[in-house]
Amino acid sequence: MKITPVVYMLPVVAMLAASPLQAGWKGGNPVAGGQAVLPVVTPLSDVEASTLSFMREEEKFARDVYLTLFDRWESPIFENISAAEQRHMDNMKRLVDAYGLVDPVTDDTVGVFTNTSLAALYQELTEKGAISLEDALFAGALVEELDITDLKRAIAESTHAEVTKAYESLMRGSRNHLRAFVSQIESLGIVYEAQVMSQEEVDEIINSAVERGGKGRGGR
Repeated sequence: MKITPVVYMLPVVAMLAASPLQAGWKGGNPVAGGQAVLPVVTPLSDVEASTLSFMREEEKFARDVYLTLFDRWESPIFENISAAEQRHMDNMKRLVDAYGLVDPVTDDTVGVFTNTSLAALYQELTEKGAISLEDALFAGALVEELDITDLKRAIAESTHAEVTKAYESLMRGSRNHLRAFVSQIESLGIVYEAQVMSQEEVDEIINSAVERGGKGRGGR
């Protein structure tokens, strides 16, 4: 069953909700926990910093949705993709630390978020995903469509090569995850219809081959 979220286009809401501080700079190098992490020449703009902070928590949101749905249905696709989302979270954390940003993930407990929009969407999708396995698979596909949409915007505004590269890796992973969810949905005899992205964009993704380097095929 196609799920229409109450909350979408998340970065706009996130930027209004909170703007992370770029703290801990010494001589052009970010400091996390009192130690330099990576040599960074140019700090992020306020928009780039807000987006990076948001992407860190959005990856937690995806992981938490999948962990919750795995507990409900014990379907391997949710377990496999939640592990990939954990890696995505870790990658974003390294960048957050490297640029001296305040980590928005202050509590790693499943379902706990700093961003209230993510918290509300987590609640909505896990409740709908608990109704049936079909609903859960549609919830997973929606998460990936949202992630791809947000990553496209993040890549377009990024002026830092290492950040852009990290986003592109996440994008490959999200496309692979979307392919996996759609494959499972269509195995039930259901034709998948795009929920946030255009149908043309979704069709282009699901009709193309699984990509390498995105970390996470999800048991497709």
